Amino acid sequence: MDNERWLLPEGIDELLPPRAWGLEAMRRDLLDLFRSWGYELIIPPFIEFLDSLLTGAGGDLDLQTFKLTDQGSGRLMGVRADMTPQAARIDAHQLRRDVPTRLCYLGTVLHTRSDGFAGSRSPLQVGAELFGHGGIESDVEVISLMMETLDRTGVRDVHLDLGHVGIFRGLARQAGLDASAEKALFDALQRKAIPEIQDLLDRLGVAEAEAAMLAALAELNGDDALEQARVRLANADQAVLAALGYLEQVAAAIQQRLPDVPVHFDLGELRCYHYQTGVVFAAFVPGLGQEIARGGRYDAIGEVFGRARPATGFSADLKLLMRLGAKFGKTPKTEARVFAPCSDDPLLQQQISKLRAEGRQVICALPGQNGGASEMGCTEVLERDGDAWVLSAL
Repeated sequence: MDNERWLLPEGIDELLPPRAWGLEAMRRDLLDLFRSWGYELIIPPFIEFLDSLLTGAGGDLDLQTFKLTDQGSGRLMGVRADMTPQAARIDAHQLRRDVPTRLCYLGTVLHTRSDGFAGSRSPLQVGAELFGHGGIESDVEVISLMMETLDRTGVRDVHLDLGHVGIFRGLARQAGLDASAEKALFDALQRKAIPEIQDLLDRLGVAEAEAAMLAALAELNGDDALEQARVRLANADQAVLAALGYLEQVAAAIQQRLPDVPVHFDLGELRCYHYQTGVVFAAFVPGLGQEIARGGRYDAIGEVFGRARPATGFSADLKLLMRLGAKFGKTPKTEARVFAPCSDDPLLQQQISKLRAEGRQVICALPGQNGGASEMGCTEVLERDGDAWVLSAL
């Protein structure tokens, strides 16, 4: 056991030089990007009372949330597993604006188990949320910002998957399914277990027309899914057809704004179904089965905080994006280092301060240290030239 004290828990990682600086540079770049789009930065607390974290969108996060007791109040607290509910609370309760509000965030979240989204239990979650607008334009804005975020991090060959939870929700309502039957069908649909879906619909006694439309959702995926859906869901009620029409309009707007991004559809993929209310989307790259960024519309979440507002947003794990960016050829920039001798000479100290003010890295030698400029990763050294100190290449 003594030899294992350095081990970290499974799914918990750390970043060492130089990757930590690379991640920090990427973080700064993305925050500047969000700011240029008008998104305001929030820094929510890492820990909150549990009933706040698990309210609304947070309800799906119960099993993912570490829980502990506050010694002061005796109330249960939770370590955040997702920052989206916190952003919704801030918009509804703290800011209370009537105009559209754009918020962004970047911070560590903690999961009790890996959910497959990046494979880490401590993702560095980056995201943006747009509150106060319920139209297609805000969904398109958030999707466009997500795609530019991926581009900034160096991720290439991204394709976009689109869906709409209102299609399944409307069909389930049309079929008269109760909550337990809807959940069972939802679970089978996520696995695309077609025989199981058909068997379940038979046992539930769903009418033939409604059963055929619900079963079709497992197959309505791919580039032509919307065209197929217009045929196979022709007998759906108005709410389903409206959701399908909304999805078609979002897809058309995305293809006009981002013509080089491949767009696919999956009407049976219902990410975060229990709190999403409209269009859902995710970004994928070849060779990785899990999405690398995801989001959607969740108009009802603010209600539990006293003020319901339309909302749409996305999030991703910045550590995963950095790994993928490196895979596609984007590597952290290596800065040149300057080695300075150990000396209290005022002219040397002035030159060191000048170089640092210019953004250069200057490492000062320490008395009796092992290694010199090369061993410290330096490419230049400060040397005396008469009364001045000048840079010399190694």
